[in-house]
Amino acid sequence: MAMLNESMVNTLVQQAMEILHNAYVPYGRVPVGACILASDGTFYAGCNIENTIPALSTTAEAVALYRAVADGKREFDGIAVVADKEEPFIPNGAVCQLLAEFHVPEVVMANMKGEVKQVELADLLPYGVQIHQNTDFRLYADEDEAE
Repeated sequence: MAMLNESMVNTLVQQAMEILHNAYVPYGRVPVGACILASDGTFYAGCNIENTIPALSTTAEAVALYRAVADGKREFDGIAVVADKEEPFIPNGAVCQLLAEFHVPEVVMANMKGEVKQVELADLLPYGVQIHQNTDFRLYADEDEAE
């Protein structure tokens, strides 16, 4: 299963732990850090940023991914997400769907005590939507048959 080796996991978790301290969380008060590994070996870290209007808040995982995408990256080996919680931090469904869009295969979940769980994204989101699987996308399934 594991594509990420121990060194990669350690680097991902360490960078996520470091950037967690930059989180802006005046409302939920749960800082989260994330670090994504692009397939070319580049690491991108991000933290959660809250807003008075919840829809304007963004997750640490999204910040890390968006930084990588803005830098031209489109292929990824994995992501780590860390929060100061009792158990390793589990990303929510919306985050998992965002990761599925870019085929991020592995998720490393950790807490500040150093407890780590490594899983495949498919285990967290077994039915994620990937429009790339439907390159011949039609509004109606029988569109061609009607002609």
